[in-house]
Amino acid sequence: MSVYHTLTAADAVEYARRHAGVDQPGALVAAEEVGDGNLNLVFKILDGQGVSRVIVKQALPYVRCVGESWPLTLDRARIEAETLLVHGGFCPRHTVRILHHDAGLAVMIQEDLSDHTIWRRELINNVYYPQAAGQLGEYLARALFHTSDFYQLPQHKKAEVGRFSNPEMCQITEDLFFTDPYIDHERNAYPPSLAADVAAIRGDGALKVAVAGLKHRFLSQAQALLHGDVHSGSIFVAEGRLKVIDAEFGYYGPMGFDLGTAMGNLLLNYCGLPGLLDLRQAADAREQRLRDVRELWLAFAGGFQALALEKSRDIMLAEPGYARQFLHQVWVDAVGYCGTELIRRTIGFAHVADLDTISDEAMRHQCQRQALSLGGTLILAAARIPDVDALVARVRQNG
Repeated sequence: MSVYHTLTAADAVEYARRHAGVDQPGALVAAEEVGDGNLNLVFKILDGQGVSRVIVKQALPYVRCVGESWPLTLDRARIEAETLLVHGGFCPRHTVRILHHDAGLAVMIQEDLSDHTIWRRELINNVYYPQAAGQLGEYLARALFHTSDFYQLPQHKKAEVGRFSNPEMCQITEDLFFTDPYIDHERNAYPPSLAADVAAIRGDGALKVAVAGLKHRFLSQAQALLHGDVHSGSIFVAEGRLKVIDAEFGYYGPMGFDLGTAMGNLLLNYCGLPGLLDLRQAADAREQRLRDVRELWLAFAGGFQALALEKSRDIMLAEPGYARQFLHQVWVDAVGYCGTELIRRTIGFAHVADLDTISDEAMRHQCQRQALSLGGTLILAAARIPDVDALVARVRQNG
């Protein structure tokens, strides 16, 4: 195991030469630092023609966008690599391929996805990938089913829960999703024009009780190995292809959290579209986002039920009709977690470009208000929204 030190660009090139397993490793000659997230160094490793061949990613011991005043565990790099390896074993088509990882150095080498682009960017630019939502649903169905009690033997599952214990990263989620937006906290960020909306959220006792329930399930339900941060900025797309990356928040938790986060990011884009496109384009794109939400859920639920019928190892969990019953609770959870994603991405610490890049200030604030209103509605009404068609209808009613 290597001793931790922060890699330079030259270090990253040498590391890739030694560990990437590429043909002619000496052809790797340069590194370009491209990390634009909050947590890590990310290098593209280039050959002599300037073509990116692999990615070297290293965890930093603090939140990059804040600095050393917010320290972070380096073990998240191990958990990320091992989560992606596990998910990739069950869904290689839609999981970024990990070529090498070193827990001591908190570094991994992964396949280059330069022929893909970040899904969030394409959603903002109104570039449509017709298979993406269904492919994401397939990834979630395969990854979550195969790491659940439906498929894993009990002793193995319990050992895996321990292996993927991720308390520091889970603490970030627990705070940023379920606590900070509902109290006066220095990490929150929103314009003064939203102050009344924020005050209404913080004063809504019923809403906060519902959020408390969602937080409690996040804390206590080890249903499957989650990705833990399924947003459109952690998904790469190309024509007919989709790859999920960035699983440093991986842990065993409630399946609805991954589903809800994914749906929430599609609905954040839905809320932002009137400020990103002209009136006609926005209306058409918003309808497409609703179809995407529907396709995502149906692909997940259909895939999960098919796997449950074919591959469930527990004789009782394989009982016909149980998987459908189980997925109803996953659905209710997903709707609630979707609502928390809408709220925390609007007034919390980590925002999204779908809203923040709207140039017209009045329109931006209008779109933000819709995200807050929709988020609160979904949290409170989750148990009364029976299926995805009812969810789509509720979103339309919200405006």
